[in-house]
Amino acid sequence: LQKVKYNLEIALAVVQLKNKQLQEDLEREQQWHEEQEKTLDFLNRIEEEAKIQVEQTSRKSLNGTISHDLQKKMLQLRRYKEEIWTALGEFLQKQFPLPEKGESSKRKKKPSEEPDVKLITLKEILMLLMKKSMETPHEPYIRVNDSFWPPYIELLLRSGIALRHPEDPNRLRLENFHM
Repeated sequence: LQKVKYNLEIALAVVQLKNKQLQEDLEREQQWHEEQEKTLDFLNRIEEEAKIQVEQTSRKSLNGTISHDLQKKMLQLRRYKEEIWTALGEFLQKQFPLPEKGESSKRKKKPSEEPDVKLITLKEILMLLMKKSMETPHEPYIRVNDSFWPPYIELLLRSGIALRHPEDPNRLRLENFHM
């Protein structure tokens, strides 16, 4: 009975420690969620203020140059964003190409056994992860299916860019990056 009691006390201590860790994780996630909401609200307010300023300046003929400057800056920002996405896409396409037929696994399969799944690129996977985390920050996980090439998923997981769902290994989310 003493041995059983001792084992139960150890199990209770482990469960309490795990419970404490989960509580701390929950608090961190809630704090992160609040920060993300504040950031999103801040960005939305800035965007609204910029739109209002553009509308006000475009209405005033005297301040036509200001609205022109703002529109020019917005266009430059859009171009810069497109250049960054293009550069990222080119880099990912060059450094992380999709496998060619027959290269996707080391085991030799019969041609009739190979699935006809179109694999998506690493850029598309990253786009899906970013889009999901921005649209639904409360549920940022995407489901991994056969179109995701396993080495890409492994690369994202090992480099700390993505995390698996704690209960469902077929779901991924983008890791939180703090600067």
